[in-house]
Amino acid sequence: DIERLQDLTKRVSVLPLGSGALAGAPFALDRDALAKYLGFDEVSQNSLDAVSDRDFAAEYLFVCSMAAVHLSKLAEQIVLYTTAEFGFFELSDAFSTGSSLMPQKKNPDVFELTRGKAGTMIGLLTGLMSTLKGLPSTYDKDLQEDKAPVFAATNTLLSILPVMAAALRTITVKPERMRGAIDSTMMATDLADYL
Repeated sequence: DIERLQDLTKRVSVLPLGSGALAGAPFALDRDALAKYLGFDEVSQNSLDAVSDRDFAAEYLFVCSMAAVHLSKLAEQIVLYTTAEFGFFELSDAFSTGSSLMPQKKNPDVFELTRGKAGTMIGLLTGLMSTLKGLPSTYDKDLQEDKAPVFAATNTLLSILPVMAAALRTITVKPERMRGAIDSTMMATDLADYL
């Protein structure tokens, strides 16, 4: 996920300043100097593309969605392996709540909420893509709809990541339960390959 974000950063570090509907701005701007001063790697080459393109937003939302999906998969593994049936991990009281019905049960709130946020993140990406799907190559007011999902995705990841990291640090691993789950059938494929 970090590599994907780094790759995205390389592609979106393009200064659109000086672009405008049709053929750009009529002012003598040193766009290369502006790009350097503002920290962009390059300047946009086509004004129509610069004003109508929202690939940067869609791709950013994809990167955020993939990160959220990966966090969701991790969260699901934690939820599964903390169940009574497995018991490989134990949740910290600091990151779980008690059940309203079963006093012995710890609800894995952080991990369940993380799973849910992945769906929300995918919805943000889908929403933006639906907005972009039928637009012409120019600036349209529809494009004002690109900001809300980008900020929402950023805020969601910035809330999930530190809480997940903190919750993971507090999990108690139970190696004896893991060892107890190992039986001879786990080697059946190796035995079949040997034969």
